[in-house]
Amino acid sequence: MYERALAGREKALGPDHMHTLTTVNNLGGLYINLGWLQEAERMYEWALAGREKALGPDHMHTLTTVNNLGLLYSNLGRLQEAERMYQRVLAGREKALGPDHIHTLTTINDLGGLYRNLGQLQEAERMYERALAGYEKALGPDHMDTLTTVNNLEGLYRNLGWLQEAERMYEWALASREKALGSNHI
Repeated sequence: MYERALAGREKALGPDHMHTLTTVNNLGGLYINLGWLQEAERMYEWALAGREKALGPDHMHTLTTVNNLGLLYSNLGRLQEAERMYQRVLAGREKALGPDHIHTLTTINDLGGLYRNLGQLQEAERMYERALAGYEKALGPDHMDTLTTVNNLEGLYRNLGWLQEAERMYEWALASREKALGSNHI
């Protein structure tokens, strides 16, 4: 359906129209889900070039595509390129939305995971703790986004051998999830 929509939009509106570029970006996401990573990269690069030209490098739609490229590069093991993308998104979101906006915090959390994969564990901890503080303030200690970051910190602490800190994070996440979802939730 996306490919059909893309062909129609490209023909009717042109390859650089915002509706066409939105379809291109969405098609990139579908290709990732299908495991077609080269095709996804091609779509995201097309969407990024068009959005940068039409909207500028710091527009939220442009940064969404930059973030998508960061996720793709991370999946491809191109971690330095992923870091460059995430840093760009973080700078843009901090400037436009502020340091405590949910979208900014999500990028900070994603950077934490990237730094963990790069073996930069102190930087990962700094990102996760920053995201956690922001999520707690904005969403509360029991929100699923907060708990995802708690879980990320638990894994990092476990990897570092900081078992008491890991246990504290695990117990927090478990208690909150049982409260929200019930003890029998899968």
